[in-house]
Amino acid sequence: MKKFVVMVSLLTACLPAARSQVFMTRTGFIGFYSKTPFEDIKAENNQVFAAIDAGRRNIAFAVLLKGFVFTKELMQEHFNENYVESDKYPKASFNGSYTGDVNLNKEGAYHVTVKGNLTLHNVTRAIEESATMEVKGGKLSGSADFLIKPEDFGISIPSIVRDKIAREMTIHVRIDCTPK
Repeated sequence: MKKFVVMVSLLTACLPAARSQVFMTRTGFIGFYSKTPFEDIKAENNQVFAAIDAGRRNIAFAVLLKGFVFTKELMQEHFNENYVESDKYPKASFNGSYTGDVNLNKEGAYHVTVKGNLTLHNVTRAIEESATMEVKGGKLSGSADFLIKPEDFGISIPSIVRDKIAREMTIHVRIDCTPK
């Protein structure tokens, strides 16, 4: 009887984990782009930590802002010192969930809606965007494109350079996660 109680206890403890499969990466990608008649700005970061809990349909990522690499070194310096103030606010993060059916047992691309909170420059904003999740080779990948306005996150752009920076930035997120 004692063995039976121990076995039932172990099975009960394992059930939530069995229903929920977590996928993770430390090499996700976030890029942002700004195009104006005066200047194009492109920055990319390949050191994004991301996790997808497929059972609970939760998704989260975090990125260190100093990890963004720009095409021009001066842009990178201005980004970190003057705009996002990465010494004071070192990371951006997203916590949320997705809706839509993703069958982990069937390879293919699935359209989902991602909804949650994006925190940047110590300002948190709710976002809701379309995204694509793909099941392939035992991995779960996600990608989305969306727009943000720097002012929505308390990032002020001086008037002297306002025409060189787009009012809305295109953000591209791509994460390729493996099961954990």
